[in-house]
Amino acid sequence: MALPFFYAEDISSSGAVLALDEATARHVSQVLRMKKGDRLCLTNGRGKKVTARIEEQYKKGCSVYIEDESDVPVRQPRVTIAISLLKNASRFEWFLEKATETGVSSIIPLICERTERIHFRMERMKNILVSAMLQSQQCWLPELPEPVRFTEWISGAAGVNKYIAHCLDTAKSGLAGAAALAGDKIVCIGPEGDFTPAEVDMAIQGGFEPVSLGNTRLRTETAGIAAAILLRMQ
Repeated sequence: MALPFFYAEDISSSGAVLALDEATARHVSQVLRMKKGDRLCLTNGRGKKVTARIEEQYKKGCSVYIEDESDVPVRQPRVTIAISLLKNASRFEWFLEKATETGVSSIIPLICERTERIHFRMERMKNILVSAMLQSQQCWLPELPEPVRFTEWISGAAGVNKYIAHCLDTAKSGLAGAAALAGDKIVCIGPEGDFTPAEVDMAIQGGFEPVSLGNTRLRTETAGIAAAILLRMQ
């Protein structure tokens, strides 16, 4: 049976004793009812994974002895999903959860011309990423910067393979064909109402290739997951 898996932003090396944060300690002791001597795994979300043994338990805390450690390489190629914020926050949170489970490396929240929601709760969003990372037994947390305006981000977006998915009636290739290409990949997903023609033109001028995600019109969060799966599940 797999050991319980937790997140700790700062992890010590083998042979050290680490105090778990209060929320994690509460889950270990009160929810899972683990006892002194029980073993668990920890990751810092940056590729480090350790196996630890519960050393001490007290009213609001718990310390563990780190038995061994390992470094998990980042998954290649790196996939970045640049996606518009959504009016319905729960739908954007669902996207964050599922995109993390697929193993994307970075999620860029975009503010586009037709984006209806700008409010962004970073701490809540990060907690969703951490939970999804642990649930899927991964050791790399996706990068999640503060939201950025599309017009400011698109001109400086670096990458070997760059794509913009849109619904305009213009020539596009299928994103599925890009999955086999070598190198990191970035795909842009627009808001409800899609990118404007001016935004699409700006992306093309910045080296982004227009792509299609299929024959049906997808919601923003569905399009984001479809793109993540096409590019990540190889």
